Amino acid sequence: MVKELFCPFREQAYSMKKGGWYLVYCFLDDESNRLVASSKTNQFLDNKELTVEAFQEVDLIVSHPSDIGMNVIVNKTHQGLIFNDDIFQDLSIGDRLKGYVKKIRPDNKLDIGLGKMGYRSIEPNADLIMKELEDHGGYLNLTDKSDPEAIKNTLQMSKKSFKKAVGTLYRKKLIEIKDDGIYLV
Repeated sequence: MVKELFCPFREQAYSMKKGGWYLVYCFLDDESNRLVASSKTNQFLDNKELTVEAFQEVDLIVSHPSDIGMNVIVNKTHQGLIFNDDIFQDLSIGDRLKGYVKKIRPDNKLDIGLGKMGYRSIEPNADLIMKELEDHGGYLNLTDKSDPEAIKNTLQMSKKSFKKAVGTLYRKKLIEIKDDGIYLV
């Protein structure tokens, strides 16, 4: 663009400052026939006719925080929400990442997860734990009694997911579980 992108005051979700970064939707203004931006992205998203299914992998753009989680734009079309309990990594507005449709509510609201759901998550999580063990000399200072925050900070997964993955690795006899941590066999 030769000129700066114009975002009218009426299209600003909150006051914008020069030099700041903002997530915006660009469209052609009917009155001026010029390209303008809006930071009120929700008005351009539609959940009436969903093009996604439960457990489907989707492209996400982090939109804005809420009291219960982080709002996301799903496949550049729908609005979704990642609940705080499902966030195991730092998210910033504008981040692009992959996620999964966790649940479709009766009112077509989308619950989104960052990892695969249920049994689908065990194998990728087990692979991640194996990689961490290899990277740390065959030892991880985590057990089933570890603080959930320690697991989240180390592996970016919930304690529940961690325990399932560790159980799978243990049954395959790939790891040993001791009081002070997990050891690679």
